[in-house]
Amino acid sequence: MSGRLLPRDRDPVGRTDRPIRITVDGETLTGIAGQSVAGILLAAGRVSWRTTRSGAPRGVFCGIGACFDCLLTVNDVPDVRACRRPAADGDEIRTQSREETA
Repeated sequence: MSGRLLPRDRDPVGRTDRPIRITVDGETLTGIAGQSVAGILLAAGRVSWRTTRSGAPRGVFCGIGACFDCLLTVNDVPDVRACRRPAADGDEIRTQSREETA
């Protein structure tokens, strides 16, 4: 899958969704207005974007904001739950790590 959005006149369903772009760790990803940050990350093939103190990968677990597995930094605000945060055009996102230090 190319990750590109279809032009309106070529969309077989006739959607009129507004495309948006976000930047995640320097990589530009595309999504649809109203889509969650987690939804855009998952659609881009990213299933994890954070690590625990032990180095275990984490991404979406509950998908409803009850846990804290999908945390990331959005526009310099840390600990944002990706599953609850609607992506906005131009969002600057950084993944987070909680690895243990020696």
